[in-house]
Amino acid sequence: MMKEVRIILSPEAEEVYKKLNSEAETNKQSRMILNAINHKKDLIKANIHYGNPIAKNLIPEEYKQKYSATNLFRVELPAFWRMLYTLTNNEEVEIIAFVLDIIDHPTYDNKFRYNSR
Repeated sequence: MMKEVRIILSPEAEEVYKKLNSEAETNKQSRMILNAINHKKDLIKANIHYGNPIAKNLIPEEYKQKYSATNLFRVELPAFWRMLYTLTNNEEVEIIAFVLDIIDHPTYDNKFRYNSR
């Protein structure tokens, strides 16, 4: 039996998702990002390893502490936005793709300390 894949947004990702949703009608970029998120969620459900894996030593401490993340995947979105998710195994029943963040590029660079070059 195949495990069911559920996608859950962290409170931070949920907040961004709601914001994009509220702007989508009048803001083309928000609509584009929102549509991409919804599409990528389906792709992740079909293949949990859809995103690019991030090396364990690069997983931000914040995600390890807050969400006990031991793996991290990055999905590219339009306008250089990123969606980051971790996989958790809930017994034998389902796999949860837990979306930790939906962030723009500067925030992403900052989180992964890419600015300091």
